[in-house]
Amino acid sequence: MHKKIYFLTGGLALLAVFFVSVYAIVEIRSQDKEYNGLFSRHMKVFAPEVPASADFSGEAAPMELCYVKEALDREIMASTFMHSSTIMMFKRAYRWFPVIEPILKQNGIPDDFKFVVLAESNLINVVSPAGAEGYWQFIKATGIKYGLEINEKVDERYNMEKATKAACDYFRDAYKDFNSWTLVAASYNRGIDGLGKALQYQKVSNYYDLYLNDETSRYIFRIMAIKEVYNHPLKYGFYLRERDFYPQIACTSVVIDSSIRNLPSFAKHLSINYRILRELNPWIRNYSLPNKTRKSYTFLVPKEGALNSDILMKKVPIRETFFHDTLKINEVH
Repeated sequence: MHKKIYFLTGGLALLAVFFVSVYAIVEIRSQDKEYNGLFSRHMKVFAPEVPASADFSGEAAPMELCYVKEALDREIMASTFMHSSTIMMFKRAYRWFPVIEPILKQNGIPDDFKFVVLAESNLINVVSPAGAEGYWQFIKATGIKYGLEINEKVDERYNMEKATKAACDYFRDAYKDFNSWTLVAASYNRGIDGLGKALQYQKVSNYYDLYLNDETSRYIFRIMAIKEVYNHPLKYGFYLRERDFYPQIACTSVVIDSSIRNLPSFAKHLSINYRILRELNPWIRNYSLPNKTRKSYTFLVPKEGALNSDILMKKVPIRETFFHDTLKINEVH
Protein backbone atom coordinates (compact mmCIF):
# COMPACT_ATOMS: atom_id res chain seq x y z
CA MET A 1 0.00 0.00 0.00
CA HIS A 2 2.77 2.35 0.95
CA LYS A 3 4.56 1.62 -2.32
CA LYS A 4 1.45 2.54 -4.32
CA ILE A 5 1.19 5.81 -2.42
CA TYR A 6 4.87 6.55 -3.03
CA PHE A 7 4.51 5.82 -6.75
CA LEU A 8 1.35 7.95 -6.99
CA THR A 9 2.96 10.81 -5.10
CA GLY A 10 6.11 10.58 -7.17
CA GLY A 11 4.12 10.47 -10.39
CA LEU A 12 2.11 13.52 -9.43
CA ALA A 13 5.32 15.35 -8.52
CA LEU A 14 6.90 14.52 -11.88
CA LEU A 15 3.72 15.60 -13.65
CA ALA A 16 3.77 18.89 -11.75
CA VAL A 17 7.40 19.45 -12.66
CA PHE A 18 6.56 18.68 -16.28
CA PHE A 19 3.73 21.20 -16.42
CA VAL A 20 5.80 23.83 -14.62
CA SER A 21 8.64 23.27 -17.11
CA VAL A 22 6.27 23.49 -20.07
CA TYR A 23 4.72 26.67 -18.65
CA ALA A 24 8.17 28.17 -18.10
CA ILE A 25 9.26 27.32 -21.65
CA VAL A 26 6.03 28.80 -23.08
CA GLU A 27 6.44 31.90 -20.92
CA ILE A 28 10.09 32.37 -21.97
CA ARG A 29 9.19 31.92 -25.64
CA SER A 30 6.39 34.43 -25.23
CA GLN A 31 8.77 36.92 -23.63
CA ASP A 32 11.34 36.30 -26.35
CA LYS A 33 8.72 36.90 -29.03
CA GLU A 34 7.67 40.16 -27.36
CA TYR A 35 11.31 41.19 -26.88
CA ASN A 36 12.22 40.44 -30.50
CA GLY A 37 9.12 42.28 -31.63
CA LEU A 38 10.18 45.35 -29.69
CA PHE A 39 13.66 45.10 -31.23
CA SER A 40 12.20 44.90 -34.74
CA ARG A 41 9.88 47.86 -34.15
CA HIS A 42 12.41 50.15 -32.51
CA MET A 43 15.74 49.24 -34.10
CA LYS A 44 16.10 51.24 -37.31
CA VAL A 45 19.36 51.51 -39.21
CA PHE A 46 19.60 53.32 -42.53
CA ALA A 47 22.42 53.32 -45.05
CA PRO A 48 23.95 56.80 -45.44
CA GLU A 49 23.92 58.35 -48.89
CA VAL A 50 27.11 58.21 -50.90
CA PRO A 51 27.74 61.58 -52.58
CA ALA A 52 27.58 61.67 -56.37
CA SER A 53 30.91 63.47 -56.48
CA ALA A 54 33.91 63.78 -54.20
CA ASP A 55 37.29 65.44 -54.34
CA PHE A 56 40.44 66.07 -52.36
CA SER A 57 41.97 69.52 -52.72
CA GLY A 58 40.01 70.09 -55.93
CA GLU A 59 41.17 66.83 -57.52
CA ALA A 60 38.04 64.84 -58.35
CA ALA A 61 37.66 61.17 -57.49
CA PRO A 62 36.41 59.02 -60.43
CA MET A 63 33.10 58.08 -58.80
CA GLU A 64 31.95 56.34 -61.99
CA LEU A 65 34.28 53.46 -61.06
CA CYS A 66 32.48 50.96 -58.83
CA TYR A 67 35.48 50.25 -56.63
CA VAL A 68 36.00 53.96 -56.02
CA LYS A 69 32.37 54.53 -55.05
CA GLU A 70 32.33 51.44 -52.85
CA ALA A 71 35.57 52.45 -51.13
CA LEU A 72 34.13 55.86 -50.27
CA ASP A 73 30.88 54.20 -49.17
CA ARG A 74 32.83 52.05 -46.70
CA GLU A 75 34.53 55.03 -45.10
CA ILE A 76 31.35 57.12 -44.94
CA MET A 77 29.70 54.19 -43.16
CA ALA A 78 32.58 54.14 -40.67
CA SER A 79 32.45 57.88 -40.00
CA THR A 80 28.65 57.85 -39.71
CA PHE A 81 28.30 54.94 -37.33
CA MET A 82 31.42 55.36 -35.18
CA HIS A 83 29.42 57.95 -33.29
CA SER A 84 31.69 58.68 -30.34
CA SER A 85 34.79 59.10 -32.52
CA THR A 86 33.02 61.35 -35.03
CA ILE A 87 31.40 63.52 -32.37
CA MET A 88 34.78 63.99 -30.69
CA MET A 89 36.15 64.98 -34.10
CA PHE A 90 33.62 67.80 -34.30
CA LYS A 91 34.33 68.94 -30.75
CA ARG A 92 38.11 69.03 -31.13
CA ALA A 93 38.07 70.50 -34.64
CA TYR A 94 36.32 73.57 -33.28
CA ARG A 95 39.31 74.20 -31.01
CA TRP A 96 42.15 73.24 -33.36
CA PHE A 97 41.10 74.13 -36.90
CA PRO A 98 41.52 77.89 -36.19
CA VAL A 99 45.17 77.05 -35.40
CA ILE A 100 45.73 74.67 -38.33
CA GLU A 101 43.92 76.51 -41.14
CA PRO A 102 46.06 79.70 -41.14
CA ILE A 103 49.28 77.67 -41.09
CA LEU A 104 48.17 75.65 -44.11
CA LYS A 105 47.20 78.85 -45.94
CA GLN A 106 50.46 80.62 -45.11
CA ASN A 107 52.40 77.66 -46.49
CA GLY A 108 50.38 77.32 -49.70
CA ILE A 109 48.85 73.97 -48.69
CA PRO A 110 45.20 73.31 -49.65
CA ASP A 111 42.69 73.62 -46.82
CA ASP A 112 41.60 69.99 -47.26
CA PHE A 113 44.83 68.88 -45.57
CA LYS A 114 43.25 69.78 -42.22
CA PHE A 115 41.26 66.57 -42.67
CA VAL A 116 44.52 64.61 -42.90
CA VAL A 117 45.24 65.34 -39.25
CA LEU A 118 41.78 64.07 -38.37
CA ALA A 119 42.46 60.84 -40.23
CA GLU A 120 45.84 60.54 -38.52
CA SER A 121 44.99 61.21 -34.87
CA ASN A 122 41.48 62.65 -34.52
CA LEU A 123 43.29 65.64 -33.01
CA ILE A 124 44.73 63.91 -29.96
CA ASN A 125 48.34 63.14 -29.18
CA VAL A 126 48.49 59.41 -29.78
CA VAL A 127 51.27 56.86 -30.31
CA SER A 128 50.92 54.35 -33.14
CA PRO A 129 52.24 50.76 -33.07
CA ALA A 130 54.86 51.90 -35.61
CA GLY A 131 56.12 54.62 -33.26
CA ALA A 132 54.46 57.60 -34.95
CA GLU A 133 53.50 60.22 -32.38
CA GLY A 134 51.65 63.46 -31.92
CA TYR A 135 48.81 65.17 -33.74
CA TRP A 136 50.34 64.66 -37.20
CA GLN A 137 51.80 61.23 -36.38
CA PHE A 138 55.42 61.82 -37.33
CA ILE A 139 57.87 58.99 -36.79
CA LYS A 140 61.01 60.22 -35.03
CA ALA A 141 63.31 60.25 -38.07
CA THR A 142 60.85 62.17 -40.24
CA GLY A 143 60.07 64.63 -37.47
CA ILE A 144 63.75 65.42 -36.99
CA LYS A 145 64.23 65.71 -40.76
CA TYR A 146 61.57 68.42 -40.84
CA GLY A 147 63.01 70.40 -37.96
CA LEU A 148 61.22 69.07 -34.89
CA GLU A 149 63.18 68.65 -31.68
CA ILE A 150 62.63 65.14 -30.34
CA ASN A 151 64.39 63.84 -27.24
CA GLU A 152 63.61 62.67 -23.71
CA LYS A 153 62.96 66.24 -22.52
CA VAL A 154 61.21 67.80 -25.52
CA ASP A 155 59.06 66.32 -28.28
CA GLU A 156 57.75 68.92 -30.69
CA ARG A 157 55.56 66.37 -32.44
CA TYR A 158 53.23 67.28 -29.56
CA ASN A 159 53.34 70.99 -30.40
CA MET A 160 50.41 71.68 -32.72
CA GLU A 161 51.85 74.77 -34.40
CA LYS A 162 55.34 73.38 -34.96
CA ALA A 163 54.09 69.95 -36.04
CA THR A 164 51.66 71.53 -38.51
CA LYS A 165 54.46 73.63 -40.01
CA ALA A 166 56.63 70.51 -40.30
CA ALA A 167 53.76 68.69 -42.02
CA CYS A 168 53.47 71.59 -44.50
CA ASP A 169 57.17 71.26 -45.30
CA TYR A 170 56.63 67.56 -45.99
CA PHE A 171 53.62 68.28 -48.21
CA ARG A 172 55.58 70.81 -50.28
CA ASP A 173 58.45 68.35 -50.77
CA ALA A 174 56.08 65.57 -51.78
CA TYR A 175 54.27 67.85 -54.24
CA LYS A 176 57.56 68.44 -56.06
CA ASP A 177 57.71 64.69 -56.69
CA PHE A 178 54.07 63.94 -57.46
CA ASN A 179 52.46 67.17 -58.71
CA SER A 180 49.19 65.90 -57.25
CA TRP A 181 47.77 66.78 -53.85
CA THR A 182 45.96 63.44 -53.70
CA LEU A 183 49.25 61.59 -54.15
CA VAL A 184 50.88 63.91 -51.62
CA ALA A 185 48.28 62.95 -49.02
CA ALA A 186 48.64 59.24 -49.89
CA SER A 187 52.40 59.52 -49.48
CA TYR A 188 51.90 60.82 -45.97
CA ASN A 189 50.66 57.34 -45.17
CA ARG A 190 52.90 55.25 -47.45
CA GLY A 191 55.99 57.45 -47.62
CA ILE A 192 57.34 59.35 -50.62
CA ASP A 193 59.69 56.55 -51.68
CA GLY A 194 57.13 53.80 -51.16
CA LEU A 195 54.43 55.55 -53.15
CA GLY A 196 56.89 56.58 -55.86
CA LYS A 197 58.02 52.97 -56.33
CA ALA A 198 54.40 51.77 -56.52
CA LEU A 199 53.67 54.32 -59.26
CA GLN A 200 56.79 53.27 -61.15
CA TYR A 201 56.20 49.51 -60.88
CA GLN A 202 52.55 49.73 -61.86
CA LYS A 203 53.22 52.25 -64.65
CA VAL A 204 50.46 54.66 -63.60
CA SER A 205 50.39 58.27 -62.41
CA ASN A 206 47.08 58.48 -60.55
CA TYR A 207 46.21 57.43 -56.99
CA TYR A 208 42.95 55.83 -58.09
CA ASP A 209 44.77 53.59 -60.58
CA LEU A 210 47.12 52.19 -57.94
CA TYR A 211 46.79 48.81 -56.30
CA LEU A 212 48.02 49.42 -52.75
CA ASN A 213 48.15 47.86 -49.31
CA ASP A 214 44.85 48.03 -47.45
CA GLU A 215 45.79 50.95 -45.20
CA THR A 216 46.95 53.25 -47.99
CA SER A 217 44.18 52.18 -50.37
CA ARG A 218 41.64 53.28 -47.74
CA TYR A 219 43.52 56.41 -46.69
CA ILE A 220 42.30 59.00 -49.22
CA PHE A 221 38.74 57.68 -49.05
CA ARG A 222 38.82 57.95 -45.29
CA ILE A 223 39.94 61.57 -45.57
CA MET A 224 37.23 62.38 -48.13
CA ALA A 225 34.61 60.68 -45.97
CA ILE A 226 35.68 62.72 -42.93
CA LYS A 227 35.48 65.87 -45.05
CA GLU A 228 32.01 64.94 -46.31
CA VAL A 229 30.58 64.20 -42.86
CA TYR A 230 32.27 67.25 -41.33
CA ASN A 231 30.86 69.58 -44.00
CA HIS A 232 27.35 68.06 -43.93
CA PRO A 233 26.69 66.94 -40.34
CA LEU A 234 22.88 66.93 -40.55
CA LYS A 235 22.91 64.77 -43.65
CA TYR A 236 24.66 62.06 -41.62
CA GLY A 237 22.63 62.48 -38.45
CA PHE A 238 24.91 64.63 -36.29
CA TYR A 239 23.10 67.36 -34.38
CA LEU A 240 25.42 69.44 -32.22
CA ARG A 241 24.71 72.54 -30.17
CA GLU A 242 27.06 75.47 -29.66
CA ARG A 243 27.82 74.38 -26.11
CA ASP A 244 28.92 70.93 -27.32
CA PHE A 245 32.11 72.20 -28.95
CA TYR A 246 35.51 72.74 -27.32
CA PRO A 247 36.48 76.43 -27.73
CA GLN A 248 40.05 77.63 -27.77
CA ILE A 249 41.63 78.34 -24.41
CA ALA A 250 42.75 81.93 -24.00
CA CYS A 251 46.46 81.86 -23.20
CA THR A 252 49.43 84.13 -22.66
CA SER A 253 52.76 83.19 -24.26
CA VAL A 254 55.81 83.04 -21.99
CA VAL A 255 59.14 82.81 -23.85
CA ILE A 256 62.11 81.25 -22.05
CA ASP A 257 65.65 80.97 -23.47
CA SER A 258 67.38 79.46 -20.44
CA SER A 259 67.38 76.10 -18.67
CA ILE A 260 64.59 75.22 -16.26
CA ARG A 261 65.78 72.88 -13.54
CA ASN A 262 62.35 72.16 -12.04
CA LEU A 263 59.24 72.53 -14.22
CA PRO A 264 56.73 71.97 -11.37
CA SER A 265 58.34 74.90 -9.51
CA PHE A 266 58.35 76.91 -12.75
CA ALA A 267 54.62 76.21 -13.08
CA LYS A 268 54.00 77.45 -9.53
CA HIS A 269 55.92 80.61 -10.39
CA LEU A 270 53.40 81.12 -13.23
CA SER A 271 50.50 80.66 -10.76
CA ILE A 272 49.50 77.31 -12.24
CA ASN A 273 50.47 73.70 -11.52
CA TYR A 274 52.49 71.13 -13.44
CA ARG A 275 49.32 69.38 -14.65
CA ILE A 276 48.09 72.55 -16.34
CA LEU A 277 51.56 73.27 -17.74
CA ARG A 278 51.65 69.81 -19.34
CA GLU A 279 48.05 70.01 -20.60
CA LEU A 280 48.72 73.23 -22.49
CA ASN A 281 52.31 72.38 -23.47
CA PRO A 282 52.29 68.64 -24.20
CA TRP A 283 55.66 68.91 -25.94
CA ILE A 284 57.21 68.93 -22.46
CA ARG A 285 58.24 65.36 -21.74
CA ASN A 286 59.93 65.55 -18.34
CA TYR A 287 60.34 67.50 -15.10
CA SER A 288 63.21 69.66 -16.32
CA LEU A 289 64.27 71.50 -19.46
CA PRO A 290 68.03 71.64 -20.05
CA ASN A 291 68.80 74.34 -22.58
CA LYS A 292 72.54 74.55 -23.21
CA THR A 293 72.04 76.21 -26.62
CA ARG A 294 69.72 78.90 -25.17
CA LYS A 295 66.98 78.02 -27.61
CA SER A 296 63.74 79.98 -27.18
CA TYR A 297 60.79 77.92 -25.95
CA THR A 298 57.26 79.31 -25.85
CA PHE A 299 55.02 78.18 -23.02
CA LEU A 300 51.27 78.69 -23.11
CA VAL A 301 49.82 79.85 -19.80
CA PRO A 302 46.03 80.20 -19.37
CA LYS A 303 44.60 83.62 -18.74
CA GLU A 304 42.54 84.13 -15.62
CA GLY A 305 39.35 82.06 -15.79
CA ALA A 306 40.32 80.49 -19.11
CA LEU A 307 40.04 76.94 -17.78
CA ASN A 308 36.61 77.49 -16.22
CA SER A 309 34.25 75.68 -18.58
CA ASP A 310 31.28 77.98 -17.90
CA ILE A 311 33.31 81.15 -18.44
CA LEU A 312 35.03 79.60 -21.45
CA MET A 313 31.76 78.94 -23.25
CA LYS A 314 30.43 82.43 -22.58
CA LYS A 315 33.57 84.22 -23.80
CA VAL A 316 34.10 82.32 -27.04
CA PRO A 317 31.35 82.72 -29.68
CA ILE A 318 30.75 80.05 -32.28
CA ARG A 319 32.42 80.67 -35.63
CA GLU A 320 29.90 81.53 -38.31
CA THR A 321 31.65 79.26 -40.80
CA PHE A 322 31.36 76.22 -38.53
CA PHE A 323 28.25 74.09 -38.83
CA HIS A 324 26.32 76.79 -40.66
CA ASP A 325 23.61 74.23 -41.40
CA THR A 326 23.25 72.86 -37.85
CA LEU A 327 19.65 73.09 -36.71
CA LYS A 328 18.74 74.92 -33.54
CA ILE A 329 18.05 72.47 -30.77
CA ASN A 330 14.33 73.34 -30.66
CA GLU A 331 14.02 72.35 -34.30
CA VAL A 332 15.19 68.80 -33.62
CA HIS A 333 12.27 66.43 -32.97
